Amino acid sequence: MTQRTDVVVVGGGQAGLAAGFHLRRRGLDFVILDAQPTAGGAWQHAWDSLRLFSPATYSSLPGRLMPAQAGALHPDAAHVVEYLAAYEKRYELPVQRGAHVHAVQRDGARLRVESDAGTWRARAVVSSTGTWWRPFLPAVPGAASFRGRRLHTVDYRSPRDFEGQRVLVVGGGNSGAQIAADLAAHDGVELTWATRNSPRYLPDDIDGRTLFDVATARRRALERGEADTGGVASLGDIVAVPPVRDARDRGLLHARGMFTRLQATGPVWPDGTATEADAVVWCTGFRPALAHLSPLRVRGRRGYIATDGARSLAEPRLHLLGYGDWTGPASATLIGVGRPAREAVAGIADSLG
Repeated sequence: MTQRTDVVVVGGGQAGLAAGFHLRRRGLDFVILDAQPTAGGAWQHAWDSLRLFSPATYSSLPGRLMPAQAGALHPDAAHVVEYLAAYEKRYELPVQRGAHVHAVQRDGARLRVESDAGTWRARAVVSSTGTWWRPFLPAVPGAASFRGRRLHTVDYRSPRDFEGQRVLVVGGGNSGAQIAADLAAHDGVELTWATRNSPRYLPDDIDGRTLFDVATARRRALERGEADTGGVASLGDIVAVPPVRDARDRGLLHARGMFTRLQATGPVWPDGTATEADAVVWCTGFRPALAHLSPLRVRGRRGYIATDGARSLAEPRLHLLGYGDWTGPASATLIGVGRPAREAVAGIADSLG
């Protein structure tokens, strides 16, 4: 049976819930389709030691502050999952679980959303599937010949899974630094950390609050027609959260340049020397999870969708939230998604009349 509604939100993580909050306030009829069986979005799949960059009150969705976590300035992923589940209940958001969306198509005056839980015809669609579900693995010569374990950030949970092993961590961003620090602090693991460039740590007093302020200031400057300051990227790459700072200050984090290839036993470096490894953890980032939008043919050659704010230029009934700065400054963060969600829903409400 095909159902009708004003708005379908694809994805029930933080961006989808922020959109739901504003849709509820506007009095629009909507449904949130989420592929996950339980609340919490990608946070419920994060590694054990992951911590937010900011204190709880600076990591909140619109309408409800995140409560502090006892004994922790920066909450862990489990605390975020509890907050998102409580947020969903508080605002009685209509989330359909186990509703993997595999296609959004034009259907006359509406968009047709096809999912494992049924089909909806909507006047507007908000896509908020994020990036966690599409990990990026670079093409490295010899990767297929490596006999050890090959994992991505999404697969990593705890250094206890690598007891007595030699682990190669690849990537110089935040996930690479945090996972390298996690492994380096564990006595039973021998770590090699490979980065394309030397790690750039942000000053120790900078956390998510500053990053959000910088992203907001950059957006305002661009709106005024001023030169691009580079935003957060101008400050550095790695937030020195306490575990990373501790491992760095103890001399446990030693990054070396990138290897040229992998062989069966591990990486081979530019000088021809080889290192043995039992596992490789690729902390090499993500790409937007947009396969469900393929029937609309709105993606450019680099895979991104041209937008005006959150609205697709090629399909004005489609809005995108939470994929990064191209859908709103800091829109992939808890605190940053609120404003683009509000603006997207305001535009939807205006277009629906």
